[in-house]
Amino acid sequence: MAHDQLIYGLRTVQQALSDGQTIDNVFLQKDLSGSLFTQLEGQLREAGIVPKYVPVEKLNRLTKGNHQGAVAFLSPIEFHDLEAIITQVQEAGEVPLILALDRITDVRNFGAIARTAEAAGVHAIVIPKNESAPVNSDAIRTSTGALLEVPVCKVGHLKDAVFLAQSLGLQLVAATEKGDGDLYAAPLKEATMIVMGNEEVGVHKGLLQLCNFKARIPMFGHINSLNVSVATGILLYEAVRQRNQ
Repeated sequence: MAHDQLIYGLRTVQQALSDGQTIDNVFLQKDLSGSLFTQLEGQLREAGIVPKYVPVEKLNRLTKGNHQGAVAFLSPIEFHDLEAIITQVQEAGEVPLILALDRITDVRNFGAIARTAEAAGVHAIVIPKNESAPVNSDAIRTSTGALLEVPVCKVGHLKDAVFLAQSLGLQLVAATEKGDGDLYAAPLKEATMIVMGNEEVGVHKGLLQLCNFKARIPMFGHINSLNVSVATGILLYEAVRQRNQ
């Protein structure tokens, strides 16, 4: 099983970036300055990594070492290119099934979703660089190793992934209680990107407007919402059912 690797120090984080290592999260000390610090910020921008600026106390809790205002976590997995994944699937004669997660921040939910996605034959999971659960050893453990099997694509903005998917012939199906119809009417046999949203607020309004179909899960009890990992499983296995008819 993969483990998180914490690194710290300005030059150490810079070297990890120069070596092309996959960095999941970077924490920088608020209000710090200096040439090395500025260089690191520049490298992070070039790599498309948005650091989290935190008080020094947070960094001191992460490590007892001389962090110099910079702490990073190396990802235990390699991230994949979404366009390459979709193209490979299409060239293999398969119908793409992609899962996009909009602001799913709970590690346990993320791991559980990945476990179901792997079992359902999802070709890739797409997550945003920000406002997403970290891909760490806890997530991998919760997924029972599924995150080591299913390609994960990390993108700057989910809208970019949506536009890319549409340009490659995929339709978008979002899960929402404000759906057009129930999920059984969703045409999931086709090349599809399923979009699942944050438990509190659902799929972002801007993403919903781009979707071809908004699927509602029928509910007959007094509770009007489901855990996002359960809801994801329901949609994915409706896709499995349709594709295996």
